[in-house]
Amino acid sequence: MVLLIVIINNGGQYVHRIHRSLRYLGVSSKIIPNSTKLDEIEENEEIKGIILSGGPDIEKADNCINIALNSKLPVLGICLGHQLIAKAYGGEIGRAESEEYAYSKIYVKNENDLFKNIPKEFTAWASHKDEVKKVPDCFEVLAYSDICEIESIKHKEKPIYGVQFHPEVSHTEHGSDILKNFCKVCGIIKDK
Repeated sequence: MVLLIVIINNGGQYVHRIHRSLRYLGVSSKIIPNSTKLDEIEENEEIKGIILSGGPDIEKADNCINIALNSKLPVLGICLGHQLIAKAYGGEIGRAESEEYAYSKIYVKNENDLFKNIPKEFTAWASHKDEVKKVPDCFEVLAYSDICEIESIKHKEKPIYGVQFHPEVSHTEHGSDILKNFCKVCGIIKDK
């Protein structure tokens, strides 16, 4: 049985890079439409985790709210996916004060599983048009930057993570290690 991650395509420009980054890690993945229902995903025993991709329009990604709330599988939201997770649980999304695609210094506040063995400071490629302004009560902040107080979050009880920055692009230091850590949470990659 091939264990794989499904990538929910929210129309972001880096969707195929997520797929490629996982392939470089030796992890099989499949890009699927963001209209795919959660029960369709969960009835496939090969699927061990879900990534909610970035994208241009939160209104066209409503199905991801249901996935974030009800998935029995680990979930990682990237950029828009991160915002959708926060919105699903009652967080607030708003315009970033510093709207830009740029390098950003990320500071790890709580390594948890996602930032395990990642330096406390690293540089990431971040897109800041919209961002999470208020963290839902059931989440904790894992990382922040000088331009964004909420660069990464984690549900306090479920394996649900969000990152505002893009771990899938080569500009992000340790991005592949962050994706690898998520794959470990999913049970696809084993600790040696």
